[in-house]
Amino acid sequence: MMDSPLLPYHERAGARMLGTAGSTLLTYGDVPGEYRAGLDDAILLDCTDRGMVHVSGADALEFLHRITSCEVHAMGVGQGNAGLLLDSKGKVQHMFDLARSTEDRFELSTPPGQATELIAALDTYIFTEDVKLSDESQSHAPIDMVGSHAGSVLGSVMGEVPEALLHHFDTVESDWGPLRITNLPILGAVGWRLDGRPEQMLGVWETLASSGAVPGGLVARDSLRLEAIEPLWGVDVDSTVYPQEARLEAAFSLTKGCYIGQEVVAKIDTYGGLNKRLMALRVDHDDPVVAGTRLWREVDGEWRDLGVSTSWAYSFALDCGLLLAYVKRNHQDAGTVFRLDDGPATATIVPEPVRD
Repeated sequence: MMDSPLLPYHERAGARMLGTAGSTLLTYGDVPGEYRAGLDDAILLDCTDRGMVHVSGADALEFLHRITSCEVHAMGVGQGNAGLLLDSKGKVQHMFDLARSTEDRFELSTPPGQATELIAALDTYIFTEDVKLSDESQSHAPIDMVGSHAGSVLGSVMGEVPEALLHHFDTVESDWGPLRITNLPILGAVGWRLDGRPEQMLGVWETLASSGAVPGGLVARDSLRLEAIEPLWGVDVDSTVYPQEARLEAAFSLTKGCYIGQEVVAKIDTYGGLNKRLMALRVDHDDPVVAGTRLWREVDGEWRDLGVSTSWAYSFALDCGLLLAYVKRNHQDAGTVFRLDDGPATATIVPEPVRD
């Protein structure tokens, strides 16, 4: 994976990085300030490590509509949606943001490192269709911005803010060349993604930062993400879960007809029967809880393993540690208390929303 094109800014600002230089940005040193910006102002997030897959050709629309979870037929140029590729059993194989850029080309923005795997998965469903797949990750370098003042910061820099419909986008001319601006749900709120070629994005980031947006890192992002109960691919979501278990209802359609895994998804919606669901739980201490920690509860005089943690962050809204964990059904009510592994620490399911 290439270094972020924003690395010169991160280094000048004295950012703390996870591992060696060029890897994940943790914080600029003021985590509470970065967190508050994500709610009450505008936080900038370096997402330039995301992947990009182009699906093009005369049959691209029908192909994607047939195999992916979201509605594609009704998607006009400049529109998009969160999407999934499921397996025949209805379990999540890939997550992406899908956008229609021209009549016969679609763009799938993937989590970091997933473009090659997504292309391989899509390719197995191409038979005689006129469909071409290409990895365009080298030209995809998005920046995300969210917070109550994100729109005004964007307007002060760009002179205008595109129409605020979720997953709709416009390509606008800027001092750095053409930029795509997409309205997206980010960290539990409405935000903006700015995307251009890597060589453009350092100037965009610097200008947004000097115009009032607060650069932020993984620590603040995870606090906001967990409070929004927003799952992350490879952390909270993998190929073993159904979309409803991971709260991914916005990424699949129940009305568009057949697609891979659709029958299972529809049955779950109609009849229920999920064995587990991603929940938020407050921890009775501030120390990090490792992913994979088991949740135990005494039921009828017997201690039972009833869940497993996937993410931990400090919650500023609750002033305590916060977990995301898959919890088995019949044990998901707010206020339900679990013991963490075999120690004295406990975790309690919190009412939703976690943050007002």
